[in-house]
Amino acid sequence: MPDTINETANSRVHGEPVCINAGRVYDSCGDKDCLSDMPVFLSDESQSLIDSAVNVRIRNADVLNVMLDIEPVPFNRGFYSIDITFFFSVTLDVFSSPNTPPRQVEGLCISDKKVILYGSEGNVRVFSSDMTTDDYDTQNLPVRSLPTANVQVAKPIALAVTVRDKKPCHKVCHKIPNGVMQRIGGNISDRGERVVLATLGVFSIVQLLRNVQMLIPSYDFCVPEKRCESSTDSPCEMFSRLDFPTDEFFPPNVAESSDGDGCGCGCGCNDD
Repeated sequence: MPDTINETANSRVHGEPVCINAGRVYDSCGDKDCLSDMPVFLSDESQSLIDSAVNVRIRNADVLNVMLDIEPVPFNRGFYSIDITFFFSVTLDVFSSPNTPPRQVEGLCISDKKVILYGSEGNVRVFSSDMTTDDYDTQNLPVRSLPTANVQVAKPIALAVTVRDKKPCHKVCHKIPNGVMQRIGGNISDRGERVVLATLGVFSIVQLLRNVQMLIPSYDFCVPEKRCESSTDSPCEMFSRLDFPTDEFFPPNVAESSDGDGCGCGCGCNDD
């Protein structure tokens, strides 16, 4: 009998086929969207600063949440429409008067997107349970065998911002999650005379996945190759094992930062 875990794992036949349950990507698409002139929704306090501002600049943008809704496409079996709602936070520098430091305010931008992808068909209902100790297992609600939509979004690029007179059409027409609402101050102002319009660059990937059983070759279990060691060292002993940060005190020169070619950012280089 093997004496160690590693010997047990190594004794298995390499390439032995095993069946796993995994999410298979049936279809996907990637987009580069320039979302221009999106209204920035602000709290009452932030809106009052915008109304009296002499200048507004965009500092940063981030993705707060993404809401998804997937439905089958009529008369196109296996295809699904995915309605995507992006919630972006936008950080603004608001200048109340010349030659004074700006105040930062955070607002909300909302953008909709629709894509159609192939997700195959399935006519079963899926039942599952979560294990409960010393009791009957908890039964999860049955679900239809629809594919699962997955959206990956890179950090948005803050491109531009403008300030204009507010129009009646600048209203929120979406249901905003509570976590998103709290991020911008807890409320959205319906007053004010001016509106901030932001332009963001967004990279995204949309996927349709299904849980399927696949037969794949198996090589070994992922067995750790080192033991866990509990550290009882004193803080000074831990500190003594750190290398001296030479680069922090002596920053690299131009030749070193350009991988030794002496050309820096291409300036002063002559092509051979």
